[in-house]
Amino acid sequence: MLRIAVPNKGSLAEESIAVLKEAGYRQRSDSRDLVLIDNDNSVEFYYLRPRDIAIYVGSGELEAGITGRDLLIDSGASADEVLTLNYGGSTFRFAGPVDRDWTMADIAGKRVATAYPGLVNHHLSQLGIKAEVVRLDGAVESSVRLGVADLIADVVSTGNTLRQAGLKIFGEAILTSEAVVIARTGVTIPPELEILIRRLQGVVTARKYVLLDYDIPKVSVEVACAITPGLESPTISPLQKPDWVAVRAMVPRRDTNRVMDELWAVGARGILVTDIHACRL
Repeated sequence: MLRIAVPNKGSLAEESIAVLKEAGYRQRSDSRDLVLIDNDNSVEFYYLRPRDIAIYVGSGELEAGITGRDLLIDSGASADEVLTLNYGGSTFRFAGPVDRDWTMADIAGKRVATAYPGLVNHHLSQLGIKAEVVRLDGAVESSVRLGVADLIADVVSTGNTLRQAGLKIFGEAILTSEAVVIARTGVTIPPELEILIRRLQGVVTARKYVLLDYDIPKVSVEVACAITPGLESPTISPLQKPDWVAVRAMVPRRDTNRVMDELWAVGARGILVTDIHACRL
């Protein structure tokens, strides 16, 4: 039976359970449950701390897991990402006191406070910069004011918390993270895991697209299909009106309203948008 790790709490937990449900897998209804067996799909789900998941997968105790790219790199575990899931996004940046114009070269020899020492050490090593990385479990923004560090490396969203602490962002992003499916490095992925990955990929793709249906005069089909080329090719069906056809195509969700406007301008009518819950492409 396939053994899969799922985040038990935090920002990744709710979305991970939702995407697995959409992929056709049973999930726990009680947050206190540590294990759930889905006999129909021959999968055991283990609900673990997101920070520990890469360790379990890398050691071979579990075949795969869902965690953050940041946590995978920070762990140093022998595991690789095999699928990105497009949620749980975050960006890691360096930040230092506002009274100085920082550059990446200024990090050398300084104390860098972070809750992700493995990630920061990995990044600094790639840049050839030597610095002292100070591990903290929380309130990293206060470390400079309290004299524990000279600068910090942390997750940044709006930057308001940093500004309140008298810090400003500098340099390129350390990492852009998101939820990922991971598997042990160098191990052949078993067929059962391939099925799970394919199902999750279907959900991820379905979330990116909508299905667009519309009617269009035959004389305008070519220009309309240029607007909605679909993935392979749009589906074109005859209508009772001999000079009209119906067109169906997948369209990126983010482009939906712009595409509808363009189709209307070239004569399309009866434009309908439908959500896609899952797919195989």
